[in-house]
Amino acid sequence: MNIGLYQSAASLSALERWQDAVAQNITSAQTTGFRKRTVEFSGENAGKWTFGGTSKSGSDQEQQAVFTQTTSGINFSTGETQPTGRDLDVAIQGTGFFQVQTPDGGKAYTRSGEFRIRSDRTLVTAGGCEVLSDSGSPITLLPTGGNISINPDGTVIQGSTTLGRIAVQQAANTAALVPAAGGMFMAPPEAGMTPVEKPDLMQSYLEQSNVQPLREMVDLVLISRAYEANQKVITSTDDQMQKTLDALG
Repeated sequence: MNIGLYQSAASLSALERWQDAVAQNITSAQTTGFRKRTVEFSGENAGKWTFGGTSKSGSDQEQQAVFTQTTSGINFSTGETQPTGRDLDVAIQGTGFFQVQTPDGGKAYTRSGEFRIRSDRTLVTAGGCEVLSDSGSPITLLPTGGNISINPDGTVIQGSTTLGRIAVQQAANTAALVPAAGGMFMAPPEAGMTPVEKPDLMQSYLEQSNVQPLREMVDLVLISRAYEANQKVITSTDDQMQKTLDALG
């Protein structure tokens, strides 16, 4: 058995997973609050393989097999904060996520504070999810209108009326968060979601994604070169095996 052939094939599979993550990062680079997808590589010891009668002394030879393994993850570092001038745009400074309610009644979490007002005056995300208060209920604005201000602690005030405080929660185990569409996350029990005691919000600002497009383009070049190198190894090994078979008749 040719170990190099299998190692190169495993490397191609790992590179494809890396390429998928990079492609998703580039596609979502302009999505507010998006978190970069990462792929980490490690080598797994597959033991030693023994070959018989191939050394000069006629004794068996051993070859160490190490196969490439990948681990997918998410980079939760903070993205750049930019001013927008919109009263309903909010950015979180530091850790935490906005808690929202999905159309099916479930809870989700997002760093995107690009809020809107639904026809029934309910505060919703750009994707239509209801923004929840720290009491767990949606925040509804007054039908009479009026200027909207959002304090650093998340308190929403319209005119002189306090409407509630935007819920900001943090995860004790961010690795357990499950990514969903639109830069949101679902939180299973093991994520350990708890309220942020003293949230720090900025009105009229939005946090951008933490993806650096130039870095992702460089990674695409590295992936392409590594893929080509492994393809050449497979082609060369296959040619050698075919020559051996032809010689043996």
